[in-house]
Amino acid sequence: MTDTDSPVSAVADYPLPDSGWAVLDDRVVVRISGPGTDKFLQGQFSQNLDEVTPGRSPRAAAATPKGRAYCLTRMVRDRDDILMDFPSDLADDIISHLRKYLMLFRGTTMEAVQEISIIGILGNQLAESLAGDALESLKEPGDSIALRNGVLVKTQPTAEGTVRFEFWQTEESEAVLSDSDRLPATDWQASEIAAGVASLTTATQESFVPQMLNWQHVDGVHFKKGCYTGQEVIARMHFLGQLKKSLFRFRIEQAEDLPVPGSALFAGERSVGDVVNSVKYHDGSIELLAVVRHDAAEKALHPDGLPGAVLTPMPLPYPVPEREKSAQSDT
Repeated sequence: MTDTDSPVSAVADYPLPDSGWAVLDDRVVVRISGPGTDKFLQGQFSQNLDEVTPGRSPRAAAATPKGRAYCLTRMVRDRDDILMDFPSDLADDIISHLRKYLMLFRGTTMEAVQEISIIGILGNQLAESLAGDALESLKEPGDSIALRNGVLVKTQPTAEGTVRFEFWQTEESEAVLSDSDRLPATDWQASEIAAGVASLTTATQESFVPQMLNWQHVDGVHFKKGCYTGQEVIARMHFLGQLKKSLFRFRIEQAEDLPVPGSALFAGERSVGDVVNSVKYHDGSIELLAVVRHDAAEKALHPDGLPGAVLTPMPLPYPVPEREKSAQSDT
């Protein structure tokens, strides 16, 4: 289980398996240590650090002063430290940016840690092999439990009902998960789309306010905490009901080309949204997450350059009530 070499696969299995595990080697784990850890993170992220506990490992976002997310992550408490995960292609940029603020907190450090890996788990059976009866304590997404060799976190299920976990392995141990159950990382990425969990890329970094990515519905925004960078914009959008676009899940039955993150979605000749994440399946179908204007979501949509690729709306595992309140104007 400690081998980080991932099976090679450019496409995901269809239908997605309801059991298995994958090494999430597209993430970099960062450890923040020192006396200013909580205060530093409290001023930069959308999560309340008082609620990041051994039993709770919520998501969080970091934003620019204009409220645009440049980092989507999870916070895991490891004794007095906090662990977070950054996309590999954005990690250096995120760390460099955050260190500008970290300089104010003497004795507090932020370093990437190669020895910690994250395992994505589909289904209860494999999670039980790690946690045993303690798995019953994980009731809601974000609930976590500290094990001898890491932290097991329950995450959002897919809309089709597959339960999912992340195992943050902090210490070497004997293999518990069988190689026969190992999945390509692409399957986990597809399960993230099916669970409505967005991730940022170089093409979409600083493109969206966290609520446009439904981050408040995956427990990633704490609206009652104190000030942090971007908080004014994020709070105003929430409390004044100004969200006019949000994250939708779509399916394309057949398409040769995969719509890439940052590319546009069109209703006729009008651009009404942007692709956030996408995945291709073995059967030739495609699923994607896209931020789309609420006033255009029910129209016939197609990706830029693929006018014949019809987007079929797919369910998310959580409600997005802001769509019902949205006015007919852009943000």
